[in-house]
Amino acid sequence: MAPTRVSTQGGDDISIAVVIPLYNGERYIQEAIESVLRQSLPPTEVIVVDDGSTDNGPAVVDGLARRHPITLLRRPNGGQSAARNFGIAHAGSNLIALLDQDDIWYTDHLEKLAEPFRQPRTVELGWVYSNLDEIDEHGRLVCRSILRFLPGQHPKRDLICSLRSDMFILPSASLVSRKAFEAVGGFDEQLLGYEDDDLFLRMFRAGYDNVYLDEALSQWRLFVGSSSYSPRMAVSRMAYLRKLLAEFPDDPARGRYWRRDVLAPRFLPHLIKAFIDAVRCRDRELMRASLENLRFISKYHNGKVRIVMQLLLPLLFRFPGIARILLAAKPVLQPLTRRIMGGLVVSRNKQLVSTASSK
Repeated sequence: MAPTRVSTQGGDDISIAVVIPLYNGERYIQEAIESVLRQSLPPTEVIVVDDGSTDNGPAVVDGLARRHPITLLRRPNGGQSAARNFGIAHAGSNLIALLDQDDIWYTDHLEKLAEPFRQPRTVELGWVYSNLDEIDEHGRLVCRSILRFLPGQHPKRDLICSLRSDMFILPSASLVSRKAFEAVGGFDEQLLGYEDDDLFLRMFRAGYDNVYLDEALSQWRLFVGSSSYSPRMAVSRMAYLRKLLAEFPDDPARGRYWRRDVLAPRFLPHLIKAFIDAVRCRDRELMRASLENLRFISKYHNGKVRIVMQLLLPLLFRFPGIARILLAAKPVLQPLTRRIMGGLVVSRNKQLVSTASSK
């Protein structure tokens, strides 16, 4: 592939590096790389970082590298964040295109994501991202333009919307300014999940602009064995929650209750689901860990939710069998729970938005 240059902010020429972290991805890595090789706008560099794989994935990449200009780097296993940082550090391009080992790009992915970087801008562009199609582990279509059916604001325009739900800026659907990436310190290597939310939130807070293309330019492979459902994700979710709680304390003087009205309601459903999954599996150790997480987040709630959790959690700790009874009663309790939770979240978000806009 010949190096490809596009005009960027201020008229400078820039290049595009594709960075793919690889960990035991033998099953999908060839399809991912072939989608890069088919791009209508070829990248300058293709870098695959073997993050300590124990399968035949690196050999697959080696075979492709004999026929195409692909760089394979190797490092001890350190997680996706560290692998991405490592690959980007070895790249010489000014735009970074991220691709996960089990995702696929449509042929015009890079061409369309690069277009906004060609336009003169008053606010520096940090990243461009697009919608994407969901596929299953066999590559069969599940949902077209899935971001239209998920919560969140696109593009990112205010802090409240960026905090009250997952960002849903998928790395495989993004093209990132290297300058912006380095300015905020890259991926947090302590996070093995939610590292993308964390990165793009920091870029937003640093003042970089973003552009969203409501068109599916890639395929997101989502299945039980993917990283989105791994135990690491659950651990990293709590690490990210703690990081956000430390950065965004409640500010009663300004009427902004980041912890109570935004962060706690956002993460509570995830923690409840983790507990329900542990109950279904009858994993007492996982149940106890999930209850500890629920106890931790309960102190950031107030009103009905906090009272219910304070009454219920001690019973669940002492009598785990109660959880199975509640699970059996889920069809009856779920509509009521949604009504209570939904009403609280909507009213608090409205209050926060109103307070923020009046400042």
